[in-house]
Amino acid sequence: MDDEERTAYLALTQVPGMGPSRLHALLSAFTTALGAHSAPFDVLKELPGFSRAAASALKATPLETGRKTEAAAAALGAQVLVPADAAYPPLLRNIPDPPPVLFALGNMSLLSRPAAAIVGSRDHSRYGAGVCRMLSTAAAEAGVIIVSGMARGLDAVAHAAALDAGGSTVGVLGNGLGVVYPAANRSLYERVAADGLLLTEFPPGERPHAGSFPRRNRLISGLSRVTVVVEAAVGSGALITAGAALDQGREVMAVPGNISSPVSSGCNQLIRDGAAPVLEPADLLQHFPELATVARKTAAPVSSRPLPEVLLPEERELAELFGLDPVHPDELASKSSRPIGEVLGLISGLEIAGVIERCPGRTFRRL
Repeated sequence: MDDEERTAYLALTQVPGMGPSRLHALLSAFTTALGAHSAPFDVLKELPGFSRAAASALKATPLETGRKTEAAAAALGAQVLVPADAAYPPLLRNIPDPPPVLFALGNMSLLSRPAAAIVGSRDHSRYGAGVCRMLSTAAAEAGVIIVSGMARGLDAVAHAAALDAGGSTVGVLGNGLGVVYPAANRSLYERVAADGLLLTEFPPGERPHAGSFPRRNRLISGLSRVTVVVEAAVGSGALITAGAALDQGREVMAVPGNISSPVSSGCNQLIRDGAAPVLEPADLLQHFPELATVARKTAAPVSSRPLPEVLLPEERELAELFGLDPVHPDELASKSSRPIGEVLGLISGLEIAGVIERCPGRTFRRL
């Protein structure tokens, strides 16, 4: 993507009402962002999902908007990421509605490391804060990046505990960089920007609004291999994050609580409906088997059993990536450069063929 095309693309992302679906329709129709931006009004309003108002909004957004957006990010010391960039988070490429643009401030390398989302209530109990701190500390010490939403309450506890443990954290914002919300989290905002990473799909300076937090929540789960809900009332934002994780094919876990406590009601219902309970840090860490073997000098041997002749070529290719140590589907998707949905389908076929077996934490190993 050259500079002019990037500028046009960023301008399109800033058109009011321009979501991932409309942007996809534009780029499918015109191939390039420059072509879409210069398309006639009468052609634009006839596109699927467009209207006269949407076409008018696009024509009213000059190319200069793209340059100003990138300059505003640079003024804050932030980077702008689009899907064509190598640094764009690999896990977000696989969610149903990947953000067309991201603004990142801090340590970009965190976006490619194993991560867990830890979320919970703003109005938490002492028990919830203690459990959140314990889980975040243990995970961070093991090398897991803690992802949360920079909100008041348990989100803030999770971020601070990860940093206190010498680990790192990603704070996903429901507003643009340069806006501290809530204001009480200013010191945490500055700390995460310095020692972790702040990430948002909203342009610099944009204030939060009612619809921005559900959009933020899908990124929290999208960046993470597993989402842990510590405390959450029924209908809370933490449960929206859990729902997004399930829609994305990610694992959801919940901390059980007092059945008479309103802030534990959502977690208890998640467990009743099939979410795995978190009773100790090991329950969470089982989803990161590779971190327990980081210190090994050599890889575990691969099974010597020959692969069945009936395997499809793509099944055979994926089977070669399995060893005797359990591996998570997300890691396989990254190694094979295949979408996570395709990887899960191939895993099912390999299980049926007796090539691999399921292990704890939704991991698999070669037989």
